[in-house]
Amino acid sequence: MFKLKQWLIYLVCSLVIMNTEGLFVNITFVRNAVAKGAVCLDGSPPAYHLDRGSGTGINSWLIQLEGGGWCNNVTNCVSRMHTRLGSSKKMVENLAFSAILSNKKQYNPDFYNWNRVKVRYCDGASFTGDVEAVNPATNLHFRGARVWLAVMQELLAKGMINAENAVLSGCSAGGLASLMHCDSFRALLPMGTKVKCLSDAGFFLNTRDVSGVQYIKTYFEDVVTLHGSAKNLPRSCTSRLTPAMVESIHVIIIKPFFVSLQYFYPYNQSPKICSVSFRNMWLARLELLCSFLMPLMTLGR
Repeated sequence: MFKLKQWLIYLVCSLVIMNTEGLFVNITFVRNAVAKGAVCLDGSPPAYHLDRGSGTGINSWLIQLEGGGWCNNVTNCVSRMHTRLGSSKKMVENLAFSAILSNKKQYNPDFYNWNRVKVRYCDGASFTGDVEAVNPATNLHFRGARVWLAVMQELLAKGMINAENAVLSGCSAGGLASLMHCDSFRALLPMGTKVKCLSDAGFFLNTRDVSGVQYIKTYFEDVVTLHGSAKNLPRSCTSRLTPAMVESIHVIIIKPFFVSLQYFYPYNQSPKICSVSFRNMWLARLELLCSFLMPLMTLGR
């Protein structure tokens, strides 16, 4: 009975989603990218989903970079290469477009008729890695930066070169990628194109976790070193910061409360929220966020 109830709930939820959104977009593989070495962790071609714009949005483009964390050592990269986050062979052929990718005006009034693209994430380093050598024992390919360029070049050939408006967006690891590639995205497009970059939850605090460990700095140092990412990070940032810090403090915050909780409480340690005043906790997090943000506000001035 319990399994039947679960199945009915799943069916009802699926029908609701299909009724409100109802758009599934076919996958496109960038097959000529393989010859350029622009491949996923397992050597398979990169991929994206494109739903064409119409009417007033025919020359406007919204690119969303998929999120999904990172892999910072050979062991978890090998595990990752057998999933959709490391191989296009494991990706679904039809992907539901919802929220900012929806084609329904009532749900997505600003972008519903734009050319909307979901770029699949399969390199494990926010599209920044570029290591030529491939260890035959693992067959791991660290080529995220090449994947980024190959996908963008194909989209330019499909009409993005004529874009009047272009938005590069992403969530989590994709949000970080949208910030790190914002300048290069701007450079790929005509000077007259209006370009914006949007990072949803792509802000990761460089601070100690609840156990007192400087976790995030060490983690991103491992990512940058393993994937050879340093040369592909924005020079305006690496001139001031180490590569690992560039990955951890890029800032456009949409979900600051979630992010601050995420790194104060590691995944393997449940926060004792019940014993803490939410108001005090929020104020403490806000104070910490401001201490990071204020110096960044002066960069480039």
